[in-house]
Amino acid sequence: MRSQKHQVKPGLTLDEASLKAIELQTAKEILAEVFRASPSDVEDMIQKRLSDESLLGEESRPEEIELWPEMFWVRK
Repeated sequence: MRSQKHQVKPGLTLDEASLKAIELQTAKEILAEVFRASPSDVEDMIQKRLSDESLLGEESRPEEIELWPEMFWVRK
């Protein structure tokens, strides 16, 4: 995986797509370092994760379970 550097100047605003691209590249670099994996292995890990999530379907995604109510009351 070839490291890509992005210079961000003060006052320069990046669009959302650019920020997501930078975040994705950073995540790939972290995964490669943590798992001592090659760039192609990191890509495979990401693709497997995406396909696993798509197989789960919308109704069984654990991160969508609400643990806290939207609003609650506190008595003093």
